[in-house]
Amino acid sequence: MNKRGGGQISGNDGCRREKRLKTNEESLRELWDNVKHNNIRIIGVPEGEEREGDRKIFQEIIAENFPHMGREPLTQIQEAQWVPYKMSPRRNTLRHILIKLTKIKEKILKAPREKKQVTYKETPIRLSADFSAETLQARREWHDILNMMKGKNLQPRLLYPARLSFRFEGEMKTFTDKQKLREFSNTKPALQQIPKELGRKDKTATGNKYATNDKAHQ
Repeated sequence: MNKRGGGQISGNDGCRREKRLKTNEESLRELWDNVKHNNIRIIGVPEGEEREGDRKIFQEIIAENFPHMGREPLTQIQEAQWVPYKMSPRRNTLRHILIKLTKIKEKILKAPREKKQVTYKETPIRLSADFSAETLQARREWHDILNMMKGKNLQPRLLYPARLSFRFEGEMKTFTDKQKLREFSNTKPALQQIPKELGRKDKTATGNKYATNDKAHQ
């Protein structure tokens, strides 16, 4: 058993410290996501269009895809700029246009889901919410579960910023954590496939982590 003296940390102190660090990381992520809450990323606009101006590009996208919105989205722009976007230093990616709005972000993001495809001068582009890298990863980790639930007609939804919601036995259930979803599913025979899917994803994630570490050491 560890002693408190001599600079050693007891097991309980170590657990508390780890818990505090995790809580601080989650608070920082939540704060960062709140700062970004009214931002929209425009992804896929060809390089060289800077001469058109960020606001003018956004104006043309709205007019080309959502004419029924009129000029309302344009009056909500606080800031617009081209920003670098590098998920991987080895992968070249187009810069994104970051639009900061005062409101109606959800209305703008909902419209592309109904239209299926958004274009700029007939070039396919995407409009996306602006999340921290950690939240983006958390949202990606729900995708396979979402698809599986759709097949079971559970009406799943991914809520802001990375919460999974679905209808079960006439009630809406919401989870922010995969472990809590696993524990809940283990008690429901109709959801037994979910822990298996979560276990498969955990193994895949661990395998990818080790593969990445191995390459880093080569």
